[in-house]
Amino acid sequence: MPLFQALTWIEEAPEGPRDGYSRTQFKHWNKGLNPTDGCDTRKEVILAEALENPAIGAQCALTGGRWWSEYDQVWITAASSLDVDHMVPLAEAWDSGAAAWSAARREAYANDQGAPNSLIAVSGSSNRSKADRDPADWLPVPADRCKYAADWVADKLRWSLTADAAERDALTHLAEACPATTVTFEQAP
Repeated sequence: MPLFQALTWIEEAPEGPRDGYSRTQFKHWNKGLNPTDGCDTRKEVILAEALENPAIGAQCALTGGRWWSEYDQVWITAASSLDVDHMVPLAEAWDSGAAAWSAARREAYANDQGAPNSLIAVSGSSNRSKADRDPADWLPVPADRCKYAADWVADKLRWSLTADAAERDALTHLAEACPATTVTFEQAP
């Protein structure tokens, strides 16, 4: 569906208080999709997004390989230089409805490999630049903004998260700048 239409499906609500939030409320980097491969969710995402596959050593140590960091449009040639970003950061999810979720649902969110780009391997510097900010306060380089907006909206819809007024305004401006951008999502289980 068009980005504009998808955006209308996100409920607008003020962000809840961050009382009680900590990253530990979202058990992340669990054993991933294949609990027997020795790779946690983070490493599985990095492996899945490799454009040149790295060698996999003991305990899923990765050497070599090549990745494209969408947020800053740079090539990365060392897995150790990558962060795995939650498209909608954990703190933003907490503020947008996840505070009311069960621990199991927060763990499912934090390790979601069921949708493309819920988790994304990017340069550590771009992930730290983004931190826990929403599109009203941070955007990637212009070449990635349309895709970023679509991925953000898809993740919010997938997990039935709300958006505050400033976030919705920023996404509306992106939708205006990206009229051909479409959003595809499946509701999270």
